[in-house]
Parts: sequence; structure tokens; C-alpha cells
Amino acid sequence: MTEQSGAGSGTNAVYVYAVCHADGEPSLDGLTGVTGDEPVRSLPIGSLTVIVQTVRAADFTDEVWQERLTDARELERYARAHHEVVSAVAARFPTVPLPLATLYNDEERARLALANESTRFRTALRRIAHHAEWGVKVYAPVAQSPVRRAEQEPAEAAGPRTRPAPGAGRAYLERKRDLQARREQRQADSVRVADAVDADVSRIAAASRRLRPHDNGAAGDHRVQVLNATYLVAEHRAAELTLLAAGLRERTGAEIEVSGPWVPYSFVGEV
Repeated sequence: MTEQSGAGSGTNAVYVYAVCHADGEPSLDGLTGVTGDEPVRSLPIGSLTVIVQTVRAADFTDEVWQERLTDARELERYARAHHEVVSAVAARFPTVPLPLATLYNDEERARLALANESTRFRTALRRIAHHAEWGVKVYAPVAQSPVRRAEQEPAEAAGPRTRPAPGAGRAYLERKRDLQARREQRQADSVRVADAVDADVSRIAAASRRLRPHDNGAAGDHRVQVLNATYLVAEHRAAELTLLAAGLRERTGAEIEVSGPWVPYSFVGEV
């Protein structure tokens, strides 16, 4: 929970979804937000427009929110409701999303605190205007390699053996060294693929972030993720990104997943 200005001490609190640069009044019809008790509404602060909702402070105390964090289904419901509001606004205006459960005691404190951050918001809004976030994940080729086959073969055939054959120990050590060398080569090749994809996509992006690759996914999924990155791409270059990804798949032989466009959560900075 991101709690601001001691939210939760009164009867109501102001829940903040996002800050945008809107030309006129944003249309918020049909958005229920995290609670259906009060409408989602806009709060003008100078040239900025803040998207807020009045909520019951008792629903967002530290104790209640900590309990909510242990309920995956309930937490997902709040996250989806928050994202739905942010996405609806971002579809029309440059928008800086705020973290889930950002609250203030009352409207006056919200105005004061957000006005103090107005310079940062304006900088972020200029950076992301007419841009979207795209995710790119790269997986190393999954073909059955000699290394994987060797690793899966039994080390020794079944059956009794009274003494090792001449030179068996040396041959065993050579096989181990060969396997290690192949593993290292495979890892180096994967790093080169990841760097090549990242470099090419970064050339058409305004900004990028490389994240930690995910571990193997579901059971039976033997793919190895070698790049997990996100990019801020201008709207007019989205088709170029799709074509680039197709060319990189053919050139590298790697599996490349592209997702988006998304609200640029990764490129608005800490607010």
C-alpha cells in the first residue's frame, strides 16, 4: 500500500489513480474504480488533471490492506479496477499512473501534495506523450542440442563391472570438460542474442529498461528466457517494431515475444 499524508484517519479518504494532461473534462462514465460507492472524478490542479475517487478510509488502513495482500483474488480485483481507470484515461491523454492504493486524508491534502510534485509530473507527461510501453521477451532456441542429449544420457550403462577399462577415467574427465565448455558456449551465445535484440529494439525506442529474466515457466516449458525488457516506443513506430521483431526471429533463431501497447508504467519515474 502506498499511503500518503496519514490517509485513513478520517471517515473518508481520496484515492488517486493518475495524473494527466487533459484538454477539457475527461470522460469517466462507466468506471466504477476500486469501489462503487462514489464516482470516479477529475480534480484540476493548475494545468494538470488528477483522477480520483472518494473511498471509505476504514477500507484502506494498514491493517486492512495488509490482510488484503494475503488474499490473491481480492488483491487482483483491486489491481484490475485501478488499471481499468488508468487505461481508460491513458487511451485519450498522456497519463502518469500512480501506484495502487495511493491515498490522502482529504481533497485539500491531495491538492497540496500533488501540486508539490507538479514539475515531476509535467516532465513525465512530456516524455510519454504519444508513446506506449512495449514488452519484449527473448527465449533461447529450444532444439535438442548435443549438450542436452549428453546430459540426459545415463552416465554408466547398467550391469556389473569388475574394474574400469583402460583410460576410462581420462575419457570421463574429457567428457565432463567438453560438456562444461558447451554449456559456457551456449550461455555466451544466449547473451549475444539478448544483447543484439536489445540493441536493435533500443534504436527505435525513446527509452528502455532491461529487467531480470524470468525463471522457467509452467511444467514442461523448457524455454530459457534470455531477455526480459520493456521499451518506450512512439506510436508511429509501432508497426516498425513488429517488423523488426519478425526480422530478429529469422536472424537469431530465437523465440521473441512482443506485447503491447501498454500504459507506460515503467517510464514515468517514481511519483
